[in-house]
Amino acid sequence: MGYDGTDFSGWAAQPGRRTVEEVLATGLGTILRLPRPPKLTVAGRTDAGVHARAQVAHVDVPREVWERVPGRSDRPPAAALLTRLAGVLPGDVRVHGASIAPAGFDARFSAVHRRYAYRISDHPAGAPPLRRRDVLSHRRPLDAAAMSAAATTLTGLNDFAAFCKHREGATTIRTLITYEWRRDEDGLLVATVLADAFCHSMVRALVGAVLPVGEGRRPVSWPAQILTAARRDPHVTVVPPHGLVLEEVGYPADAELAARAREARAVRTLGG
Repeated sequence: MGYDGTDFSGWAAQPGRRTVEEVLATGLGTILRLPRPPKLTVAGRTDAGVHARAQVAHVDVPREVWERVPGRSDRPPAAALLTRLAGVLPGDVRVHGASIAPAGFDARFSAVHRRYAYRISDHPAGAPPLRRRDVLSHRRPLDAAAMSAAATTLTGLNDFAAFCKHREGATTIRTLITYEWRRDEDGLLVATVLADAFCHSMVRALVGAVLPVGEGRRPVSWPAQILTAARRDPHVTVVPPHGLVLEEVGYPADAELAARAREARAVRTLGG
């Protein structure tokens, strides 16, 4: 599914707040004629203002509920569900595909990677008006090569406590597979950030850590020094959410889904 996160208080349902989970669950409950909105499990719980192009979620429902989705039509349930969801969901949420999940599938724990993009305009005029919802305007010119050089020093299996909002009992050990910057054909700086998983605010802090390098105020080695300190540094700015987009969630072959979910649920340490 995809969504424009501008007017949402993030993915996760919160009392009195408009969230992607609440909107989607309500729509599904209506279409599936359930007594209450179903519980959704999502690949990545995006924060308020963060967008998604390819979010993944699963919901457990009885097979007979799935099979009655087409009603009197002869369409397959998946095709009927997409059409009916388009009719009840608001314009800032769209479900692009639906299917019966393979055995062992868990949208969150079966995933092997998540890929995010962060987009910045350092043009003196600011972000293009039609991109103001998904591109951060930055007032100083940035050196994409220096930012990418600094970013690559953070990859690998590490404790990312310096870049994560503290949550009691939650591990901050992650494998950052790819972190790089480039300019696209429109002159925007685009970060590609790929990891097995992310902790709260991690991507936005990783972006904030390399901005001073791009401005020439910090050396390329500075973000790695922050990582080694393993504690939040007040000099690292957590950038605004609107430049961030969840672009892809990757899964293993069907036969490996259950094993991957068991592995992901285990508490991670740097030694294992």
